Amino acid sequence: MKSYLSLDTEVKLKKTQELLPHIHFIGIGGIGMSALAMILAKNGYSISGSDQKKSSTLKELDRNQIQIFQTQRESNIDEIFQVHKKNILIVISSAIREDNLELCKAKKYNLKINHRSEILAFLIEQKKSIIVSGSHGKTTTSTYITTLLSYANRNPTAIIGGIVPLYKRNYNFSNSELLIAEADESDGSLVKFNPNIGVITNLELEHVDHYRNLEDLIKTMKQFAQKCEYLITNFDCKNLQQNIENSIWFSIQKINSVDFALIPKKSNGCEIIADYYEQEKLIDTIKIPVPGIHNLSNTIAAIAACRVAGILFKDIKKGIKNLELPARRFDYKGLWKNRLIVEDYAHHPSEIDAAISIASTIIKTKHNLSHISPKRIVTIFQPHRYSRTQKFQKEFAKSLSKSDLVFIAPIYSAGEDEIKGINNKTIGYELKKLKSNLEIYTPDNNQNLISLIKEHTFEKDLILILGAGDINIICANLFLELINDQSVNSNLAA
Repeated sequence: MKSYLSLDTEVKLKKTQELLPHIHFIGIGGIGMSALAMILAKNGYSISGSDQKKSSTLKELDRNQIQIFQTQRESNIDEIFQVHKKNILIVISSAIREDNLELCKAKKYNLKINHRSEILAFLIEQKKSIIVSGSHGKTTTSTYITTLLSYANRNPTAIIGGIVPLYKRNYNFSNSELLIAEADESDGSLVKFNPNIGVITNLELEHVDHYRNLEDLIKTMKQFAQKCEYLITNFDCKNLQQNIENSIWFSIQKINSVDFALIPKKSNGCEIIADYYEQEKLIDTIKIPVPGIHNLSNTIAAIAACRVAGILFKDIKKGIKNLELPARRFDYKGLWKNRLIVEDYAHHPSEIDAAISIASTIIKTKHNLSHISPKRIVTIFQPHRYSRTQKFQKEFAKSLSKSDLVFIAPIYSAGEDEIKGINNKTIGYELKKLKSNLEIYTPDNNQNLISLIKEHTFEKDLILILGAGDINIICANLFLELINDQSVNSNLAA
């Protein structure tokens, strides 16, 4: 597919665009697509998009004069074509299937079609860039970099794969020279980017729908690494240490021969005290106001990126105390019937391990998210993609076995075709083999899941709701029901 916004183009973003009067995003509600659409709209482009799922994101796009189609029918393209003729660019992501009706109609009209990565590559070319990749922690690290730069008065443009607490949205529009974005390795498209500063947080086999094995992923990451003017990588990750040549290392485990280090001293499940080193020299002892040793690694990656970008540490330190995790990253939602509810985007065994580790630390240190001290870890997990479930079902079972009670929801397909014999019960079977006395439930639907949660959880449980699909609906439904119950009781009392 030929790139219309090619990297060698001399076209710059302007308030008035004759070359591209209109850009249409198929699947505009996606976390990455919506951020791109907003940045382009604020740069003066005419934008429309379609998405079949209603969301607050679509409402914000609509408020910003972006035309939204709530279906994906051929007639949408006909309507756009009547106004803009062939001077239209269609943007798709890897989630858009070849048989998508809008895409098929766009091809009939012979419209220009670009992958979202080509649009991001075009935007990256306009500014000085810090681009974050890696198997885990991209969104958190990008959020931290953006936050630290904002508190250092650099106000970067940001295109983030999650909701940044500072902005309360997944993007920031700015006229400054800096751009922060994530480089998604899931489909290999990150090799199109030419970052000034590249960050690789870690590297292990993921996205098995695209990569046959770890070697395939390493090959792609090497290509990305070679295109970075400066490369910052994680010394604690053996796969990076052994396979990626770099100029700058960060670590949370060692000081010697490491450019930037953040060595933990104390953790209570909600914050971490750590010593910060540059070039083996102790600079300061700092408090990181977020939980989890993996987030300490994300923090030092962000600090390293800001330092390489020329930001003084005294300016970086202003933002450290204001760091917050992006939405759905160990996101404390509140109390439901005296049970603590936490949402997390975890959909890989390593990410489940990290979430359960934080929960375990909270219980052990008795550091409370609320006035209730939790006693058990209850994990509600929604597997994401059939291909990932098939590849990692034993690893998922091992990670989930560290819980006291487990619910495994039906698989969220993410557009994949079903794989025969692979479902939530296959993980449950593997889990039962590992820990026969563990209480495990594998409901057939969300309604059944909610009933089981009500029946089998207790007060003072810490309930982890994990998954990258729509499992967060469960949390919303539980709290909605609680509000309705309170309303009924209030009316009865009156």
